Amino acid sequence: MKHRLDFEKPILELQSKLEELREHPEKHSLGISFEEEIQIIEKKIEETRRQIFLNLTPWQRVQLARHPRRPYTLDYFETTFTDFQELHGDRLFAEDRAMVGGFARLAGHHVLVIGTQKGRDTKENILRNFGSAHPEGYRKALRLMQLANKFGLPIITLIDTAGAYPGVGAEERHISEAIAVNLREMTLLEVPIITAVIGEGGSGGALGIGVADRVLILENAYYSVISPEGCAAILWKDRANAAKAAAALRITAKDLLELKLVDEIVPEPLGGAHTDPAAIAATLKTHLVKHLEEILALPVSERLKQRYAKFRAHGHFVEKTENAAEMKPAKSVEPVAA
Repeated sequence: MKHRLDFEKPILELQSKLEELREHPEKHSLGISFEEEIQIIEKKIEETRRQIFLNLTPWQRVQLARHPRRPYTLDYFETTFTDFQELHGDRLFAEDRAMVGGFARLAGHHVLVIGTQKGRDTKENILRNFGSAHPEGYRKALRLMQLANKFGLPIITLIDTAGAYPGVGAEERHISEAIAVNLREMTLLEVPIITAVIGEGGSGGALGIGVADRVLILENAYYSVISPEGCAAILWKDRANAAKAAAALRITAKDLLELKLVDEIVPEPLGGAHTDPAAIAATLKTHLVKHLEEILALPVSERLKQRYAKFRAHGHFVEKTENAAEMKPAKSVEPVAA
């Protein structure tokens, strides 16, 4: 089977054995019926799958977040949402295909949806720049969000990017400034904003469309200031230590919920979102509708106050002294876009 990950090898071996047995029933074990042996193997496959996917390491979850068959932003725009109508251009420089957005419906609510989009093959990845937006992508996103704010439409953003594009052209057109402006302006928009990290949530490239009233994350997605490989290259001078870096960064959905950097984890089908795209689309829809209706019930002033307080609270830490029993009060640092 295509796109199998290393830790899925035991499942693949059992499935191959099952397929071989079905093709050559004469090879089944003596003293047991063919149907019974099939049931035994199927049960073992299910038990093995459950054991593997309920005990994934942080690095294994990163691999799932990057799975090439995982649903991407446009897939959700066509399944979780209905009547999606894409809008283009930043009205300043160009159209960025790595950032997509437009009007849609969510269970009867008119909304604006925005997200980063990867490609399925080499040709599409070149078109989408591997999901890494240029400055014009963030300026397009801001243009659309301001349009939604003008017409009183809630905003929903989907994040799936390794980060903003770090090339020379992006720097020449001020990628840092584009992201910084989005951070500032998103804190002031009066309409509800919900963000969902559906795959990779890389650094400022993710945060540039991630300032929201509620931040959701799929069970096997991750959200981090730097990729595990980048962290490993800096700390251990070797990208081969990416698995160690993934654990140290605490970038999994469970860790982020404990750190209060996200508001809720959206459960995925056993085996990952790519194993049942229809199921994860329906699950995400349920969670988005629930949070949207809760936020819509808040007065605008209270909504803005809570949004501001939410991001001001990020970055608390505790200092340990030589005497482990003595702990200094928690300090707060300002959130910074990487």
